[in-house]
Amino acid sequence: MALSACATLPPPSGFEPAVDTADAAFGASGRLSAKHGSEGAAAHFRWEHVPGRDTISLATPMGSTLARLERDSGGASIAFPDGRIERAADADSLAARAIGVRLPVESLAWWIRASPHARSPYAIERDASGRVAVLRQDGWTLVYAYADDARQPFRVLATWPDVDVRVVIDAWD
Repeated sequence: MALSACATLPPPSGFEPAVDTADAAFGASGRLSAKHGSEGAAAHFRWEHVPGRDTISLATPMGSTLARLERDSGGASIAFPDGRIERAADADSLAARAIGVRLPVESLAWWIRASPHARSPYAIERDASGRVAVLRQDGWTLVYAYADDARQPFRVLATWPDVDVRVVIDAWD
């Protein structure tokens, strides 16, 4: 039974094999809310991404700093306003310390741009303009909204069993 819990299931039919998509730098700012069961949080964010590295600054809706999360190939750290710094092998658990919900930060660096990462299979549904409308990967379903003819989404709804994450991007740069 313990061994079967570690077994990898084949992806559902309709999933595409992982592709090697080029990573690109981006900056984005906006708002996010995350809910896990009855627990939830909201924050403003500023995200700076370069291939292999992310820096995410989080603030309360009123503008008070919550935390600064950094991730690279060597691991992740989170700095709190009181000067405390915590480190971990990945950013996911550290994000949970800042907002109360464990988020797949490395995957979100791809998903926020409406792009699958290359580590696992995915399925995509496109809108009439050919943009990604729905992306399914790693058990998450991401639904995108675009402004007029924009190529980048302004809203992302990410769901996973018992977790809802809403991201509104106010500005891309």
